[in-house]
Amino acid sequence: MKTFPKGGVHPSENKLSCAKPIEVLPLPDVVTIPLSQHIGAPAVAKVAKGDKVLTGQLIAEAGSFMSANIHSPISGTVTAVEPVANGQGVRQMSIVIKREGDEWAEGIDRTPELVRECTLEPQQIIVRIKEAGIVGMGGATFPTHVKLSVPPGKKAEALIINGVECEPYLTSDHRTMLERGEQLLVGVTILKRALGVERAYVGVENNKPDAIEHLRRLAAGYEGIEIVPLRVKYPQGGEKQLIAAIMGREVPPPPALPIDVGAVVCNASTTVAVYEAVQKHKPLIERVVTITGKGMKEPKNLLTRMGTPISTLIEAAGGLPADAGKVINGGPMMGRAMINLEAPVTKGCSGITVMSGRDAVRRTASQCIKCAKCVSACPMGLEPYFLSKMTQKKNWDEVEARMITSCIECGCCQSTCPAYLPLLDWIRLGKQTVMGIIRARAAANAPKK
Repeated sequence: MKTFPKGGVHPSENKLSCAKPIEVLPLPDVVTIPLSQHIGAPAVAKVAKGDKVLTGQLIAEAGSFMSANIHSPISGTVTAVEPVANGQGVRQMSIVIKREGDEWAEGIDRTPELVRECTLEPQQIIVRIKEAGIVGMGGATFPTHVKLSVPPGKKAEALIINGVECEPYLTSDHRTMLERGEQLLVGVTILKRALGVERAYVGVENNKPDAIEHLRRLAAGYEGIEIVPLRVKYPQGGEKQLIAAIMGREVPPPPALPIDVGAVVCNASTTVAVYEAVQKHKPLIERVVTITGKGMKEPKNLLTRMGTPISTLIEAAGGLPADAGKVINGGPMMGRAMINLEAPVTKGCSGITVMSGRDAVRRTASQCIKCAKCVSACPMGLEPYFLSKMTQKKNWDEVEARMITSCIECGCCQSTCPAYLPLLDWIRLGKQTVMGIIRARAAANAPKK
């Protein structure tokens, strides 16, 4: 069975909510919409305090090509456009809206009927995706219209749909594939048309046999779409790992991108959002979020409007357990611990994991024993122990030379370290610092206007 060649680990899956059908979460009374919930420039607010808005109305416009539009997830009154603390306590410029019903903007098709045929030209598809504010919903939040705009001199050969969902606990993509398989496959045909490719692959880890069987049965009615079972190994869902597993091609180090080996990768939930944007004129205003954890009374998959407080989702799943020690935005491998549960659901929020008891407590770190388990586990072929040490020494030239920017922040190194060293924490810091140095160097060397 196919998989990627380098590194990887096998954390406990803990897919506690995999058999729980998607439920619709009741609308919140107030939503908070950050203007930066995507990679690139923040969106620019198009509304002000006191304005009335409709569900699906454009409220913030993309600030540059590498940016994304933002739409209101509810109808009501804008009560503030001001900085609001996110899950990590960092204040971000946001639009706050008080709900007054659920009146939708004109032109959005809310009927359940499947619309299979798409006759739009490729550029028209990309424009519609851009207008709808679609971004990568697997966590990366890369604007989808940018990904589909293949640079001159490059050529897309295949589309890969990421249905792997290898992060422990999370099941939102799994349930989306099971319950919205037809919309997913129509979305695949739309993306194929936009890219001008004949082949598309839907990669699904073999721990989701129901999704594999369901999609294979549906895909029989669609030309050029292959459902590819993949061996269970984390981080199988990493973009570069998925390309290696399915196409047998290795993406070169940064600044190379998947398009350099002829691949374009889109998340499964993103692909459903593309279907809704192109065929139903529906912007990205809601998504499926997994609420899970061993101590949670009712782990769930909730269809949630953007801007809903995380605390509301936790309450819908039975509330925080008494021994809750950590709440993570995402899964335990790549997610980030939260200090503010009133922070909102955003486009890249696929799950909330509540860690209890011993699982929530970091072990006491000791000295590195030079076992090299972190090196063996790294799917990018890096030396995590060395990158961590050089980051602590602020040796930025050395960590840049050792390709710290290639790190995908999967956490394999930290999870395998017998000394419980916070390798990923240091590497994240080093990577952010080096990327800032690279940007500053590029700006200094840019031609003067």
